[in-house]
Amino acid sequence: MTQHVQLQQFMSYECGSQSLKPKLEDPDLPVCVEQTVLVWIPLGFLWLCAPWHLIHTPVSSLQLVVSLLLLTAIAALAVTLGEDYGPDNDAPSTSKHPAVNYVNPVLYAVSWILLLLCQEGVRRRQGAVDSATLFLFWFLLILCDIFPFQTLLREALGKGTISDVARFSLFYISFGLEVIALVLSAVPDIPPEAVELVKKNPEAGAPFLSRITFNWFNSMVMKGYKLPLVQEDMWELSEADSTAHINQCFQHFMQPELAAARRRLQNKMRKNPDKNRDKAQDVAFQNGLSSGLGKGVSQDVLMMVSEQLMVSFTQDKSRHTWEGYLYAVLLFSVAILQSLFLQQYFQRCFVLGMKVRTAIMAAVYKKALLVSNDTRKESTVGETVNLMSADAQRFNDVTNFIHLLWSCPLQIILSIAFLWLELGPSVLAGLAVMVLMVPVNGLLATKARKIQIENMKYKDKRLKIINEILNGIKILKLYAWEPSFQTQVESIRGQELKVMKTFAYLTSVSTFIFSCAPALVSLATFAVFVGVSSENVLTAEKAFTSISLFNILRFPLAMLPMLIAAIVQTTVSRKRLEKFLGGDDLENDLVQHDPSFSMFTISIHSCNSVISLFVDSFAFHLCVSCVCFPGRLVAVVGAVGSGKSSLISALLGEMHSSKGLINIQGSLAFVPQQAWIQNATLRDNILFGSLHEERRLQEVIQACALAPDLELLAAGDLTEIGEKGINLSGGQKQRVSLARAVYSQADIYLLDDPLSAVDSHVGKHLFDKVIGPNGLLRYKTRILVTHSVSFLPYVDEIVVLKDGVVSEVGTYKSLQTSRGAFSEVLNLYAGEQNNRSHSESDTTEIELIPEREDTQPDSPLEDTISVTLKRESSLRRSQRNGSVRLRKNSSLRKAKDDGESKKGQRLIEKETMETGRVKFSVYLQYLRAMGWGYSVMVFVVYFIQNIAFIGQNLWLSDWTNDAVDFQNMTYPTSKRDTRVGVFGALGVAQGLFVFLGTLLLANASVDASRIMHSELLNNILRVPMLFFDTTPIGRVVNRFAKDIFTIDEAIPQSFRSWIMCLLGVLGTLFVICLATPFFTIIIIPLALIYYFVQRFYIATSRQLRRLDSVSRSPIYSHFGETVSGLSVIRAYNHQERFLKHNEITIDENLKNVYPWIVSNRWLAIRLEFLGNLVVFFAALFAVVSRNSLNSGLVGLSISYALNVTQTLNWLVRMTSELETNIVAVERVSEYTKLENEAKWITDTRLPKNWPEEGRLQFEDYKVRYRPGLDLVLHGITCDIGSTEKIGIVGRTGAGKSSLTNSLFRIVEAAEGRILLDNIDISTIGLHDLRNNLTIIPQDPVLFSGTLRMNLDPFDKFTDEDLWRVLELSHLKDYVAGLQEKLEHEVTEGGENLSVGQRQLLCLARALLRKSRILILDEATAAVDLETDNLIQNTISKEFSHCTVLTIAHRLHSIMDNSRIMVLDAGKIVEFDTPSNLLEKKGHFYAMAKDAGITRENVTTL
Repeated sequence: MTQHVQLQQFMSYECGSQSLKPKLEDPDLPVCVEQTVLVWIPLGFLWLCAPWHLIHTPVSSLQLVVSLLLLTAIAALAVTLGEDYGPDNDAPSTSKHPAVNYVNPVLYAVSWILLLLCQEGVRRRQGAVDSATLFLFWFLLILCDIFPFQTLLREALGKGTISDVARFSLFYISFGLEVIALVLSAVPDIPPEAVELVKKNPEAGAPFLSRITFNWFNSMVMKGYKLPLVQEDMWELSEADSTAHINQCFQHFMQPELAAARRRLQNKMRKNPDKNRDKAQDVAFQNGLSSGLGKGVSQDVLMMVSEQLMVSFTQDKSRHTWEGYLYAVLLFSVAILQSLFLQQYFQRCFVLGMKVRTAIMAAVYKKALLVSNDTRKESTVGETVNLMSADAQRFNDVTNFIHLLWSCPLQIILSIAFLWLELGPSVLAGLAVMVLMVPVNGLLATKARKIQIENMKYKDKRLKIINEILNGIKILKLYAWEPSFQTQVESIRGQELKVMKTFAYLTSVSTFIFSCAPALVSLATFAVFVGVSSENVLTAEKAFTSISLFNILRFPLAMLPMLIAAIVQTTVSRKRLEKFLGGDDLENDLVQHDPSFSMFTISIHSCNSVISLFVDSFAFHLCVSCVCFPGRLVAVVGAVGSGKSSLISALLGEMHSSKGLINIQGSLAFVPQQAWIQNATLRDNILFGSLHEERRLQEVIQACALAPDLELLAAGDLTEIGEKGINLSGGQKQRVSLARAVYSQADIYLLDDPLSAVDSHVGKHLFDKVIGPNGLLRYKTRILVTHSVSFLPYVDEIVVLKDGVVSEVGTYKSLQTSRGAFSEVLNLYAGEQNNRSHSESDTTEIELIPEREDTQPDSPLEDTISVTLKRESSLRRSQRNGSVRLRKNSSLRKAKDDGESKKGQRLIEKETMETGRVKFSVYLQYLRAMGWGYSVMVFVVYFIQNIAFIGQNLWLSDWTNDAVDFQNMTYPTSKRDTRVGVFGALGVAQGLFVFLGTLLLANASVDASRIMHSELLNNILRVPMLFFDTTPIGRVVNRFAKDIFTIDEAIPQSFRSWIMCLLGVLGTLFVICLATPFFTIIIIPLALIYYFVQRFYIATSRQLRRLDSVSRSPIYSHFGETVSGLSVIRAYNHQERFLKHNEITIDENLKNVYPWIVSNRWLAIRLEFLGNLVVFFAALFAVVSRNSLNSGLVGLSISYALNVTQTLNWLVRMTSELETNIVAVERVSEYTKLENEAKWITDTRLPKNWPEEGRLQFEDYKVRYRPGLDLVLHGITCDIGSTEKIGIVGRTGAGKSSLTNSLFRIVEAAEGRILLDNIDISTIGLHDLRNNLTIIPQDPVLFSGTLRMNLDPFDKFTDEDLWRVLELSHLKDYVAGLQEKLEHEVTEGGENLSVGQRQLLCLARALLRKSRILILDEATAAVDLETDNLIQNTISKEFSHCTVLTIAHRLHSIMDNSRIMVLDAGKIVEFDTPSNLLEKKGHFYAMAKDAGITRENVTTL
């Protein structure tokens, strides 16, 4: 009471106790409250928030306004003082003004000064454009001032005069100024230095109001609506969202975690599951996400209260109408607040999810650069890419909803508390039902998880095979093996679909339980409530409040199990990530850089420096001790498998050293055995991150013999090279790889047999100009692994390896005389050495690629020897008259035409991206795949379910009216039982129909998945080779991985949700119109607005989604490329540059992901606003027509209206999700409609045993790779008799490979024809043709699977046959020594066999096929000299009855052939026996001379 008295004194006469009670018929706040509380609230808010701005401590318009307000405050104080103590104040001092009239102006004045300081603080703050707190202050101030505003007005109007003119006018002046200030504070104040930034990223310049309503996004939505968005339209990322920043934070938290985990590991020596358990959390807290927490707490409770008020208001007809309006407004404002909070919360969660995904992708990439070779062998490239795609995405999804873990239980507790207040203990019955549901769900979740893991296993397996098929597609086509692989994939897919079906059935059971849950819960509760005592009558308030509360309960109860399941899935991913990220890194201390050894550049110490390398359980020891002096050229020689490549790997630090040390002084450059080429321009491949110096570049290009090749390329050195160097021949790749090393100007060059893949004269040129004693590198230290005996006389020192041990070291002369192992090898080939005319320092080439023990998982390179070269740029062949030798000093023709340089010809097409709306036919296509019967049934079943739902609620509203009818009578038991019974029956019916619908949909969608996948696979295997040469593999894999995954899992989900949402919205509107017919008027404008918002949103969102998937491919491509070129990247020490590139690629992707997240929020805010309007109008009409309504229906319509916001939201979300997901169907069907090659098998049946003779005739045969390009073969005519042996020679790009390609019809004839035993090959089926030809390709391609599968995928042959061919191909001992013999598993790409062994396996394949025509594509490039002899003998013996065509890089191998065909620029220039050709002294003679072959050799041969 004392406080009241004090307040009265403070306020003086204005605050009588009477004035504190509001007048009911004409409501208003008492003046006393208006002058104290309403003034103090906003000012208090400002004072609380001021310190935050003062920490940061041009005259803007806002400051001017505030200064004016300061003047009004002083004026108000002056007026009061003047009235109290002025000269004309004669009255006695009793009637002085109350204290409040002094306090308020002083408070205002102080606040305005404080405000000026705050604004200055905001301006000083880095990057701030406005302040949320100041905006809220102005908003609060005006809100509070509205009450005195209308009080003063009404009073003046009521009395007709103004009692206190001075204060009246001061109040309205300051009110006007405040409104201006509010408007100004909502406008961003962008500092001049930030203008550019804001153009690139509007969010940076968005003021508070625009940030909470996402208005800054409008420009993007408008742009997206007018035109389909493209990558260039995307805004820059803010610093905090960029990959570099996120990764830095992540590593900061991750490193200590990992270190701790490693320590734990060492302590226990067993895997500890919680390695970096808090990974996601770390990133979360570091991103200040805790700020998202508070926003997640739901205001549903407030909604509840206001709804109850509404219902009781309509029941009690004596209440004043203004109360109803007040409730409606309250309901509306609470709803809007809730929307704003919720959207901010979601925005923060989703951005966090995006950051977690980015952090994981960056971490996986970084790890891949550092990982040791053992760890790398544990997972294939495919699996690692999976970590970046699937597992990172899982983390992303879980993080989006991580906060539900605590907010769900909170919502459950609150709802139960309110229910208890409503219905008392009978709530427990409903609760019991809910609790019983939990273990059932738990059971289903664990089961589902098992299935999920199994599903992932099949997915990985299927993708692995598909990856291999695509990598080795050329071989599959040449051997006609597609059907075998197709059945393999189909069988795995079959198992995968079986698992999917089980999963879908499980889901439908849990859906059934879930959809029954609310009905059962409310049934149990109401039944108990009504049954406990006859006093308990269900009123409308009770029933609808409870139902709303039960509906609120539905969400957390539905989300929790889903969340738990998602978290469970993520733990699987977490383990996989941990295993990868926790793997060992490369040992850095293996190679030392100790300058005290200054004398030697490289030294390897102690003969027992055992560098052991484990290849598939065979320990391979390398025992080396040697020293290299600066500026020397050291050759390393030895048989296949003697450890040459391993020595190089050891120098690069890629091996484990068990003892001893390696010391290297200076920088390294490395040329691997199989060239690694990036998907970039040719120039970028050579520069490899160094600065571009034109003179040096030209010098290198000349030296590496690339000049003639560049003349053939349309854009010179700016030509784009495809993935894995697909449009370069093997020799060109090797030369580019060498050029890269030369350009890098390192101190030490490790050359792992760079001369094996090039023709002999080119090899000689490279040795002279680059590697040899007079080459560009003459002052550098060079270690050259080689098989070419001819170069050895020119090297400074030779190291001979045998079984991993250095057997001899010395100069050529000393080794020749020492009679060791080396001299034996030399004597074997002495013949060739002796008749070398010393006048020419020409070199014979006996080159072999040494066995490849190096650890590079290069996917087998396609043997498109320049096939693809002629592809994009129809090339003009420069005729070299007569000579095929390199033209000396031919300066590089600049690829510049009249001042405009041609941009690099694009080989890889930009990925096509559909734009605009998804065509309706795509939906129909999906429905057709599901089956029409299924589709219709599903819709009908869901429709019936919805009717049951509405029926149940109408029944309830009717039930609540009983409370009015039986007001003071006992409630009849029979009536009670009917009520409860019907209510329950309708509930269960709903559940059953949902169950049925889900089951039908599950079956239908599995059918659809099966059909779509097999169509895709079927077509991809029948697409011509050309497609694979111009399409990156990643892009095709993406169809099989991401898009098929979407069709399998996402589409059925979103299809179901969409149907349910659509029906739900229609049902809701129906019920509201039923209750308040007025409402129909509002529906039409709302529907229109809704439609427009949705169209705007969908156009933008869909395109963003598409951009997202297109910009994802480069991330994975770049990753795959990096992994395959790891040893090169590490050797040059370019890890940092690649990390940077990866960050840029991921950023490009984030630029699409971030706007997509924002677009969802943009939509949600707008839709929720619409939904809130629906609620508002439903309430308003209930107030307007309250006399004609029964309270049951009002309750029903309002509780439905409250639900409509969410359902509307979901409907648009689902429509757009369905549309974005259906894009997958569109993308898959794009690949099912690709043009096919000719039929595999035609009706033309062939004679038995065709071809019997093996006679080949080319008749004026012309070929081009694509319509519109130049011819590659210009009218070839020749006749090759039965069992002839033909050698085919010619410079790179002369058309040697095109010839074999046309024999196999990899490319079809433009004109002319090829006859095989007098049958035109273009008239028969491809498989009929290819099964009867045999090729031993240049690059040996193996598939993962058993050795038997690699030899005989169709299981046609017996074991005896297989062992016989293994014996003939000299592999019998090796295979017999394996544990599993023929069942020995070959790893991806044949990694666990050396290159030589792979080549022998290809020979075994050829022997097995026994066809009459054999094509050898220089198959001997990968084995040592002895094996080479064996192979040649086998071929000449076993294939004596066949026609053999050999594409030779080395003339020696074909000197004994019956005839030799010399090709140049696609024409046959010479075709005769070797001796005749040498006499003619034409093309062939020139080549032979280059290779040191003279007539005498031929006769000796």
